[in-house]
Amino acid sequence: MVVTADTDILLETQKMNDFKGKTAVVTGGASGIGRCLCDVFAREGMNIVVADIEEKVLDVAVSELIAAGVNAIGVVTDVTEPKSVLALADKAFEVYGNVHILCNNAGVGIKEAARRIWTLTPNDWQWGYSVNVMGAVNGISAFVPRMLENGEEGHVVNTTSGNGGCYPFPTTPIYASSKAAVTSLTEVLHYQFLMDAASIQAHLLYPGPHLVNTQILASQRNRQEAFKDDDEVEDYLSMEDLKKASVGQDVEFKLTEPAEVAESCIEGIRNGQFWIRPYIDEHQEKIKARCESLLNNTNPILAG
Repeated sequence: MVVTADTDILLETQKMNDFKGKTAVVTGGASGIGRCLCDVFAREGMNIVVADIEEKVLDVAVSELIAAGVNAIGVVTDVTEPKSVLALADKAFEVYGNVHILCNNAGVGIKEAARRIWTLTPNDWQWGYSVNVMGAVNGISAFVPRMLENGEEGHVVNTTSGNGGCYPFPTTPIYASSKAAVTSLTEVLHYQFLMDAASIQAHLLYPGPHLVNTQILASQRNRQEAFKDDDEVEDYLSMEDLKKASVGQDVEFKLTEPAEVAESCIEGIRNGQFWIRPYIDEHQEKIKARCESLLNNTNPILAG
């Protein structure tokens, strides 16, 4: 079945204007973009379920929210494990009755900027995809059936990246391809919600327009034993690694703060946007160049 602008199945864009008393679940919610998402949802009077693999940081985040008068709970969650994400869903629905916003936000970065695709290990690939892609899939599988059953307006927000979600940086094969996968699966989710006349809307959150100032630099701290190699690459990424990864990006290496991304997210939900993508002219031109390459059957060129 093809869904087009002329198909009767297309629904009027959903817009959530009243957040008060509703419930948001945020994976990777104890720090970075996830922590700021919790703050903006809390500001709107929502109940907050913070999910994160780091228990100590999670406890601090939840304590801060509660101290600010927010109805919040924390659930230690490994998004690579379906049972762990199901347990998160069980707790959220048990405590608050329904979930109205699900943010599949947990993500990791791998030290790959100075390496080639053929030197990356199976564990590198499995870890990156298990968190960045299957984390979103596990969230959808655990939450969406119950959200649909409850029949209330809902929103599923998957965090992607301009890197892979628009065009790939040539130095980040795992990260870029995983975010390309998240982008495609979220578009499919959007169409399937339309096909079923569902009360839920899908969204793609693009952090940016510049590199976001988060702890994704230190993702290795949470790399599970199952995904570790005997000879590990150095534990942490550095800003120099990210500069290498940002071929063709701003010379000044500008940063976007996670709070800016969170504000974009809530406004995107409020406005019923599928693409929640802050942009600058440079990005627009690169997206156009990539699309023209596809349409004209010309070879991709190196950005920069």
